[in-house]
Amino acid sequence: MSLGLALGSGGARGWCHIGVLRELKSQGMEPDVVAGCSMGALVGAVWAAGKLDALEDWARSLTKARFLRYLDLRLDRGGLVEGSAITQVLSEIGLPDRIEDLDRPFLAVATDMATGREIWLKQGPLIPAIRASIAIPGVFSPCQHDGRWLLDGGLINPVPTSACRALGAARTIAVNPNAKSGNTLWEPKEEDSYLSRIGGEGLRGYLPQGVADWLSEPKQESGPAYMDVVSTSIDILTEFLRASRAAVDPADVVLDADLSSVSVMELFRAEEAIAEGQRIASSASDALKTLGAEMGKRP
Repeated sequence: MSLGLALGSGGARGWCHIGVLRELKSQGMEPDVVAGCSMGALVGAVWAAGKLDALEDWARSLTKARFLRYLDLRLDRGGLVEGSAITQVLSEIGLPDRIEDLDRPFLAVATDMATGREIWLKQGPLIPAIRASIAIPGVFSPCQHDGRWLLDGGLINPVPTSACRALGAARTIAVNPNAKSGNTLWEPKEEDSYLSRIGGEGLRGYLPQGVADWLSEPKQESGPAYMDVVSTSIDILTEFLRASRAAVDPADVVLDADLSSVSVMELFRAEEAIAEGQRIASSASDALKTLGAEMGKRP
């Protein structure tokens, strides 16, 4: 029987998938197929290519200042982060050209912007498929792929257990980066300016002068900032979809990461997300051991 790994969406929280994969390996669990959406697609593809070490090194080295260099504040792009920066990093890691060339079966989930339908990308160019799957609305610009404009797969299938089954998985481990320990999705913050929320005055030199000046102005009220709205809206949407899909197509083992303090855009917080991934996989060692024994993947 094939074991599938479904890696969910979550932007920066999706770095937890690296920690999960590390812990699964230490427990002797080796998935046969992987399906992912958004950051789950990125990490899953890199793992399937055998390049996880390189991705982890890059993620851990990413600072606030380095991250801001990837920002593109032109509204005609459809997002704050230009997609070419992501594709460049993936190219430097050394991924194969096509999905079929990966070491393990892989599927990336995206959403057709014109129809709202779920798109499964399981053959063809690899990096464009990843780029399409991570197009978080308001953060990463949409991606034109094979004649269609595609958005983040998390808008339609946040934890793609069903896609794993389509790849032939008889049993599935699902990783949800967006679990919450409480009922509160957002709380007002006390910072004096928007700039302080993304790293403080030390980042001024990486932003256009006018943008930096505007962000540095004292806040007149404690209402939600731009990324608060984007991140929380995505949380509300994806949790509803995840719970609905899980009710009709549950995974055999679900690993819930509580990274509510990390916004989808804080890609420079990989270290704590990876640690959370290792923690949740370690905490589920008994369930994973039982699953592995049933499938003959562990003694």
